[in-house]
Amino acid sequence: MANYFSLFLVILTVVSGLIWLADHFLWAPKRKAKIEIARTNTNGVIDDATLHEIAPIPYVVDTAQQIFPVIAFVLVLRSFLYEPFQIPSGSMMPTLLVGDFILVEKFTYGLKDPVVRNKFIEVGKPERGDIVVFKFPENPSIDFIKRVIGLPGDTIMYKGQQVFLKPACPSGENCEPMRPVDLKFVDSGAFEQLGTPLERFVEDLGEVQHEILRNPRAIAPVDLYYTQGNVPVSTWVVPENQYLVLGDNRDNSRDSRYWGFVPDELLVGKAVAIWISFEFERPESSILPTWVPTGVRFSRIGGIQ
Repeated sequence: MANYFSLFLVILTVVSGLIWLADHFLWAPKRKAKIEIARTNTNGVIDDATLHEIAPIPYVVDTAQQIFPVIAFVLVLRSFLYEPFQIPSGSMMPTLLVGDFILVEKFTYGLKDPVVRNKFIEVGKPERGDIVVFKFPENPSIDFIKRVIGLPGDTIMYKGQQVFLKPACPSGENCEPMRPVDLKFVDSGAFEQLGTPLERFVEDLGEVQHEILRNPRAIAPVDLYYTQGNVPVSTWVVPENQYLVLGDNRDNSRDSRYWGFVPDELLVGKAVAIWISFEFERPESSILPTWVPTGVRFSRIGGIQ
């Protein structure tokens, strides 16, 4: 749906812009000439309403003149600067909750055209710990949001509900060994999943410390990665120009453990802020539709860690 909206926005901008240009260079001068003739013939004694009848601005032209600046601004803002997204699931809890509306910085990982999404200016690359929005590799019409754990060249293992990391070492000298990513227990029970209290930890990725959730009753197969041949393996080396991503709600997230890596060309941008957050919880007896918010979580508005 987002791709169709981008295409619609581009077409509307181009069409309204062409109409505005055609009027500016072709039709507006003719209207101006008619008005000047009318003023000359009446010695300037003519009201605006009569002038408008003599040289009316066509409805299509008038509409294009009004919407073109607005549509062009929205296109530039949404395509190259910031785009709003809604969090639809709990896979990034506790960092992001259902009902959070976030801003995604589009230019962080390079400028791309809004239709074909070819990158034409390189700006930067994802860093470990970034929360990224990307096109789902198995269905690029769907937007996903996860956290970058593995960078190109990294060796990653997820075992016993914990990430093990060996950073990329291009030189082959003084390379760091595989080590578990540090975890610090926070509490248990602040979040639940199907009645099971979840354990909350702070995960230390070096430059970024963030909270994750773990289900103490999770089953072992979640430790396995799957290759394209659908063969389970315990360790992955992240390919060039690709990234390994995980959800912060580790036992309730369909991420790289199940479908592989995220290619650079599928990156949309970096999630940088929550601009509004709605609460949707309600008792079963409520007659309100489920999509109607029941409150606003003002305390969640701000930057994302």
